[in-house]
Amino acid sequence: MTERVVLAYSGALDTSVAIGWIAEETGAEVIAVAVDVGQGGEDLDVIRKRALACGAVEAEVADAKDEFADEYCLPAIKANALYMDRYPLVSALSRPVIVKHLVAAAQEHGATTVAHGCTGKGNDQVRFEAGIVALAPGLKCIAPVRDYAMTRDKAIAFCEARRLPIATTRKSPYSIDQNVFGRAVETGFLEDIWNAPIEDVYDYTADPAVPREADEVVITFEAGAPVAIDGEAVTVLQAIQRLNERAGAQGVGRIDMVEDRLVGIKSREVYEAPGAIALITAHQELENVTVERELARYKRQVEQRWGELVYDGQWFSPLKRALDGFVDEASTHVSGDIRMTLHGGRAVVTGRRSATSLYDFDLATYDTGDTFDQAAAKGFIDIHGLSSRIAARRDLRA
Repeated sequence: MTERVVLAYSGALDTSVAIGWIAEETGAEVIAVAVDVGQGGEDLDVIRKRALACGAVEAEVADAKDEFADEYCLPAIKANALYMDRYPLVSALSRPVIVKHLVAAAQEHGATTVAHGCTGKGNDQVRFEAGIVALAPGLKCIAPVRDYAMTRDKAIAFCEARRLPIATTRKSPYSIDQNVFGRAVETGFLEDIWNAPIEDVYDYTADPAVPREADEVVITFEAGAPVAIDGEAVTVLQAIQRLNERAGAQGVGRIDMVEDRLVGIKSREVYEAPGAIALITAHQELENVTVERELARYKRQVEQRWGELVYDGQWFSPLKRALDGFVDEASTHVSGDIRMTLHGGRAVVTGRRSATSLYDFDLATYDTGDTFDQAAAKGFIDIHGLSSRIAARRDLRA
């Protein structure tokens, strides 16, 4: 029986060429799998037909936008996940859902190997391969660009020699990865970290410096999940899409950072994530109102580790699954409304209300009606500072 390889297929030059490249190098039949996570671009049926025209024996396409939003983006919102306190895990979140579909296709078609188009110096090769072996330990992984030195000039020559139905002339100055949760841009002149991004880099966001009217929005959450925008019920996908439009129109969610890649390289990345940043900002503030102090303190530690695990390709790891349970439990009472003003590249919270709020006006007020027993504070301070006082006396004796 002929070996079969499942290829993560985008429809672009590299993965289109990889179909024939893999067949010639390994003698295997190639099954192309394209997954829609809200990246936009070409119709899925067009992509499927191109894969077949490029030599795939089978081509599958999956509309996974709602799955991606519900099962991958929502946990990130609940975890307030920002790698290095800034990056909302745009690409890192999409890889495990793609992996899930690749593994399912490999099992359905009896494939022994899964292939992807990653290079040998990025994070995504780890995310794909660690995810694949976590779901199907017996599958092998190959990466033509990394394993067979399939450079762009070789890919173009291969494409032209075989007259594959894919354009080879236009080359973007950037490497771009995008989905409904955001957009990542790198390479080109951005590799000089002194160069400022130009407007040509951006697509999801408008220039925040251009004068325009502010936009006020109310986001409703239930147990940490966005369920309504301005009182209108929405799915998680719709919440992200609508805030991509509204926050993006105000220039919210632009991030220019040098980040620590998993492979040890520092890399300059430019991100756009208007919906993600607006939702995480709102969610964080609602947690401030509804989550008890000690739980909130500990959750911030969990959030950092959760984000690192996802960034590092450990979505399916035992620790990540265990932390998911903690985050879900911590989100039990995170319900209510957050009012935000979107303007000038910022999402600013201006109002909060919640039936599960821990904010007690009578305890917080400094006016008449204050129910806080200020006389109790002195004894609390005496005990709270006791260990430091004892240590200070010792130090004075010394």
